[in-house]
Amino acid sequence: MDEALLRTLTPTVIGILVRRGADFAAAENAVQDALIEAVRVWPDDSSPSSSSGEWPIRDPKGWLVTVAWRKFLDAARAGTSRRHREVRVEVEPAPGPVEGVDDTLQLYFLCAHPSLTPASAVALTLRAVGGLTTRQIARAYLVPEATMAQRISRAKRTVSGVRFNQPGDVATVLRVLYLVFNEGYSGDVDLAGEAIRLTRQLAVKTNHEEVAGLLALMLLHHARRPARTGPDGRLVPLAEQDRGLWNTRLIAEGVDVLQAALTRDRLGEFQAQAAIAALHADARTAEETDWVQIVEWYDELVRLTDSPVARLNRAVAVGEADGPRAGLAALAELDPTLPRHTAVAAYLHEHDGDPVTAARLYAEAARSAPSLPERDHLTRQAARLNAQLRS
Repeated sequence: MDEALLRTLTPTVIGILVRRGADFAAAENAVQDALIEAVRVWPDDSSPSSSSGEWPIRDPKGWLVTVAWRKFLDAARAGTSRRHREVRVEVEPAPGPVEGVDDTLQLYFLCAHPSLTPASAVALTLRAVGGLTTRQIARAYLVPEATMAQRISRAKRTVSGVRFNQPGDVATVLRVLYLVFNEGYSGDVDLAGEAIRLTRQLAVKTNHEEVAGLLALMLLHHARRPARTGPDGRLVPLAEQDRGLWNTRLIAEGVDVLQAALTRDRLGEFQAQAAIAALHADARTAEETDWVQIVEWYDELVRLTDSPVARLNRAVAVGEADGPRAGLAALAELDPTLPRHTAVAAYLHEHDGDPVTAARLYAEAARSAPSLPERDHLTRQAARLNAQLRS
C-alpha cells in the first residue's frame, strides 16, 4: 500500500467528483470512504517500486474515482430517503454563458469515439463519465439491464487500447447530456444542474441549433421543478402544479433560446420538445393549455424520431385536444408493454367516465412504476377512485 500515492491523489479525485456535481463536503466524505476501501482491498505490494515489477492496480486514480463516485451516489440516495424531501432547495444554474470551463465536456466528446456506434458511445459515456448505473441507463433506453450491461462491455472492448484523441460528434454528446438531465430531473441524484452547465458550455463552443434546442428544453423543464413535489414529497402532476412556483426567469431564457434556434429553420427533436415545453410554460392555468398546437408539435417530433415515448405522450395530448376516446384510440396503436402505457390508459379511461377500469389500471401501473414517488402517486389515484366507487 503506497500511502504517499493515496495522499497525492486525494485532492485530484475530490476535484473530479465536484466537477461531476457533488458538493465539496460530500465529495470529501466519498473519497475518504474510497480510501478506506483502498486500504482494505489494495495489495500490500501495490507500490510502483514493488520488486515484482508489476503494478497490480493499473490505474489507481481511475479506481479511486470509480469507487468514490459510487460511494457518493450511495450516500446521496440514502440522504434523499432519510430526509424524505422535507426540505427542497433548488440550485438554479446561472443564466447566460458560463465562465468556468473544465475538461468534463471534453471527456464527453472523447468517450463518444468514432469507433463506437452512437448508442454504444452514449451508454459508455453515461457509465464512465456521467456516473449513472447500468440500471439507470437501461431504464432510459427501455431495455433490460442485462442487455445494457452487455452493450457497455462491448463498447469497453471496442475502445480497449484505442487512443482517445478523436472526439465524437455533437449529436452523440447531446444525447448523453439529455439522458443525464432526465436522470437528474426525475431520479435520486440531482445531475440536472450539471447537465445544464455542460450544455451551456457546448452552446458557447458551437453554433448548433440542436444544442440551443436542448438548452432551451432543459431550462424550461428545470423552471417547473419547484412545483413538481409537495411539502410531503408527493409527486404533483403538471395540471395540479402551483404555477406561481415556476421560475419565470428560466422560462424567459428558455423561450428566447428556443426562438433564436427556430428562426434557423432546421428543426430537430430537441427544438420540438422545447416547443412543447414552452407551450405548457405559456399557459397561465392548465385549462388554458393550447393542446391542439401541442399535438401538432408531437406530430413533428414523431416524424423526426418515431420514438415510442413521443407517441405515448402524443396520445395524452390527443386525449386533451380531441377527447379521451381519441386519446385511447391513439394509445391502442402502441405496444402495451411500453413503460407508463398503463398509467396513460388509466388517466384516459378516468376522463372518459370509466372509473372502474381506471382504478384497476392505476393499481396495475403502480406495481411497475419506475420510481417510488410515481408508484405512490399512482397508488393514491387508484385509492381515490375506489373510495369514490364505494361511496
